[in-house]
Amino acid sequence: MHRTSVIRRVVPAMAAVALAATGCTAQAVGAGAPSAPPATAGTPSPATDGTEPSGTPSSQPSSQPSPTGSPAASASPGKKALMAEGTENEQVRELQARLRQGGHFHRSPTSFYGSMTAKAVSSFQRTQSLPVTGTVDEATWRSLVGATRTPTADELRPPTTNELDAPDARCMTGRVLCISKESRTLAWMIDGKVVSAMDVRFGSVNTPTREGIFKVDRKERTWKSTLYHSDMPYSMFFSRGQAVHYSSDFAARGYNGGSHGCVNVRDKGKLAALFDQVKVGDKVVVHW
Repeated sequence: MHRTSVIRRVVPAMAAVALAATGCTAQAVGAGAPSAPPATAGTPSPATDGTEPSGTPSSQPSSQPSPTGSPAASASPGKKALMAEGTENEQVRELQARLRQGGHFHRSPTSFYGSMTAKAVSSFQRTQSLPVTGTVDEATWRSLVGATRTPTADELRPPTTNELDAPDARCMTGRVLCISKESRTLAWMIDGKVVSAMDVRFGSVNTPTREGIFKVDRKERTWKSTLYHSDMPYSMFFSRGQAVHYSSDFAARGYNGGSHGCVNVRDKGKLAALFDQVKVGDKVVVHW
């Protein structure tokens, strides 16, 4: 066989492999699990989904320090940090709600302690003449509890941070995940009525989230991307490798990041409840 013939056969094969390794493709961990076909081709954006932090949220917040996980650093020398960047639990949600009451935190609570929460904690510490560390020790927590009231259920889990726009006409019948790129929201609708809503984030310019009418092909409560090594809890796949799923990166960084084409949700509790309601075959509408 001539060398030119070999090159002609190898190059298309390499191109096909490169195409398959782009987008929001994900595969399950473990043998025998189904794999997702490739999504939109393109070069992955450096702002991608993060790795899911460990820890299971409790059902009720508590004014007593009882966080799970391993805080990144001590609040101050000789004092143990109760919460720090990387912590994820319901006490962090309460922390964020209390900080929001005082005007230090300007978004809906997510239960994930990221850089924005650290900045809000630092802001509160300055006003209370506490050591400015960006982490929460016992002194900071006691001061915050004393300066605020117990958050209401709506303060802990607001309906949505972003205001819903008028539903697309294609969302008005049946069971629909109605996803708006303009308002950056997902509305779970049944026969034209909004049952629940949540903020979402989309793919980057190079790996956009597809628009159109789809259906939920399959659901995976636990799922991991082998391309980007990121966890994708509560995945609801609707267009080959693209899925609605929880993103700890979205919870931590908000719209400073982006996905590889998937629809990211930052409120894990809301998505977990939605995951239990949605059925395979339900309609998905992604629109502007």
